[in-house]
Parts: sequence; C-alpha cells; structure tokens
Amino acid sequence: MNDRLDIAQYMDSVGQAARSAATAMAKADTKAKNTTLLALARLLRVQTAALQIDNAKDISAAESAGLAAPLVDRLRLTPKVLATVAEGCEQLAAMPDPIGEITGVKRRPTGISVGQMRVPLGVFGMIYESRPNVTIEAASLAIKSGNACILRGGSEAIHSNLALWKLVQQALIEAGLPATAVQLVETTDRAAVGRLIAMPEYVDVIIPRGGKGLIERISAEAKVPVIKHLDGNCHTYVDAEVDIEQALVVTDNAKTQKYSPCNATESLLVHAASAAAFLPKIGAIFAAKGVEMRCDATSKVILSQVSGANLVDATEEDWGTEYLAPIISIKVVKDLDEAIAHINKYGSQHTEAILTTNHPNAMRFIREVDSSSVMINASTRFADGFEYGLGAEIGISTDKFHARGPVGLEGLTSQKWIVLGNGEVRS
Repeated sequence: MNDRLDIAQYMDSVGQAARSAATAMAKADTKAKNTTLLALARLLRVQTAALQIDNAKDISAAESAGLAAPLVDRLRLTPKVLATVAEGCEQLAAMPDPIGEITGVKRRPTGISVGQMRVPLGVFGMIYESRPNVTIEAASLAIKSGNACILRGGSEAIHSNLALWKLVQQALIEAGLPATAVQLVETTDRAAVGRLIAMPEYVDVIIPRGGKGLIERISAEAKVPVIKHLDGNCHTYVDAEVDIEQALVVTDNAKTQKYSPCNATESLLVHAASAAAFLPKIGAIFAAKGVEMRCDATSKVILSQVSGANLVDATEEDWGTEYLAPIISIKVVKDLDEAIAHINKYGSQHTEAILTTNHPNAMRFIREVDSSSVMINASTRFADGFEYGLGAEIGISTDKFHARGPVGLEGLTSQKWIVLGNGEVRS
C-alpha cells in the first residue's frame, strides 16, 4: 500500500464501508449495542495478558526510537488501564440510549407540535497518537451513540491498536452488528490521514487527539468539521481565603498525580494574601518530587527559602506553555481580577480551578473564566469523560460550537426537528 493511488483506493473502500455501516448502526436497537459493549468488556479482561504482549512490541520500539518518556508512558496498556476501559464499556452499556430521544415538544397555535429528536452524527474519523486505550474509548462511544467510526492511531501503537480492534470486531459480530462499524486504518502511511480528513462524502466529523502539531495540521487541512483542543495549559488559583491544607493536597494532585495528561495543572496562581503561607509548603512538596518551578519575581523570593527547590525565572512564554512534564509556572497575583485576566489571556480554554472558602469569589471564577471546564476546590485532573460519568470520552473540545469539554455520548449526536401534525396546513 505504498503507492498513493492504492492508499486513495483503500481509504475510499474504508469510507464506503463506514457509510454503509452507519446506516445499520443508526437503526440498531439498544439491546444490540449494549450486548456489544458488554462483550467487549469481557474480551478486554480475558485477553489482558495477550494484549500486553502486543503492547510490549510497541513499548520496545518506542524506547529504541528514543520517544520521550511521557509519550512512552501514554503507550502502556497496563492491567489498570485495560480494566478502566473495560469498566468504561460497562458504564456506557448501563447508560440510557440517547438515540431517538424526543425533547422540547411544544404545541403551536396552528395545531402542530414541534420538538427535537437526538440522532447519530453518522461517521466520525478519529486520528490519535500514543494512547492505544483511545481505540476502545472511541469504538465504545461510536457503538453506543449509533455511529460508525474510522480510527487512525499513531504508528508507534500499531500492534496494540490492531489487537484491540480485533476484539471490537469480535464483539460487534457476536451482537449481530456490522464489523465495519468500527474500522482501523491498517497502514501507517501518512497519506491515509490526508485522505481521511478530505472525504466529506463518507466522513461527517474529524476528531484529532494528540500533540499540538498534529491537531494544527488536521484543523488547517480538513475538509470536514473538526472537534478539537490544541493544548491544555490548565491553571490552579489559590485565593486569599482558602483552606491551606486542602489547597496543598489538591494542587499537588493537579500537578504531580500524572504529568503527561492534558488536564494536569501547568500554571499555579496564588493570591498575595496567601502566598507567604502557601508557597513554602507547596514548594517543599514540589522540591521533594523534582518539580522545576518557573517563578515570577515575587514567588521566587518566597520560594527561595525552600531547601532543594529548583527555581527558574519565568519568561513570558512560560505563562502560555503546556509542559507535560515535572515543570510548573508560578505567579503571585494581587487579586481575583488579576487571576481571571491572566487565565483568560494565557490559558488554552481547557480546565481551570479555584481553591477558596469564599463563595462569591468561587461563583465569579466559574462564571467569568472562559474555559470548557471550571472547578471549585477540586483537582484539574478530574476533567475527564470517565470522571464526569460519561462512560468514556472521545477527547476534550475547547471549541464553543456543537461540543465543549469532555466529549461523550451526547457530543457524538445531533438533533433534528420533528413536527407532529394532524392534517394542518399553513395559511
């Protein structure tokens, strides 16, 4: 499949099969979809050891190729990761089926009744890097939402993705649904991506999930709508009135529980009234864990008393950087207004949190901060479809149209207007 003509023909055949499968999936009943999801969960658990053998091939190749540690970490299909995606399938199976739901029906003076029905989007293309668990998350969401999907994982996870996809196909067949409802692009040729994002006759929406470079390329070149977020420069703000001990636990978790996810806190803002009490304590925690602190002048003075602290002068670039590493930018702000303004200027509209005991300040923060997820007294690491009870997520959207925040079942559906009449005509 090295020949570009072969790639185009291959992708066309994949697209045609997806469009045909989408028609069948839109008609599939809830029982068939749930049977597929439960079968997939069972297979994931039964095949955990076999999946790890295929995953080990990808891990070994990635390490030999010198792939960055955070990216290698994202490749790992640990028993815990597989258990989580299996649980996600079961959670989705237990959730109400959104397809066919009719809402907002209102009777008009003319006698007709007007409402909206929830329907699948049709076919979505998913382009993602590193994380093979996305294969299951995307497939399971496609199945429950009555869509077909075309998945194109990164070449670094090809063995893992192929093994997972085979289980998805097996589950679909067991439930009497078309195996082509979920297709994995089997070539690592990048020309396949170029064709996938330029097939509006087969694909209704593209969802890229990966590094900023990948998403920028897809957004610029796609000929179909794109649901996306470019990066996750998430903030935690420690207010003037705050439970210091609680704030330490939450801030530590938001930054260090895992460095590689897009919902990890990258910037810490601290009110001047709390800085002297809070910064030395969080600085000691960060120092013990080897976290580099890129500080403004005020925070650097306060943190300089922390033994072993790795302090660096922050640059303008640091305020807008997603590190995905044990690095955090720190700034002392004079008040809530400055914190909100800083976040809205430098943030990526992903996830922000305020730690405070002042209710009016908390309400102002969640109202005025322009991000897809805004939190009060909780770790930014909760910005996740599984944690939000969506069963699984297809990704995070920082766009403002169609879907925003973690995109789960509802984000993969649309609505059409329905009119119920009894012979009415317009005069």
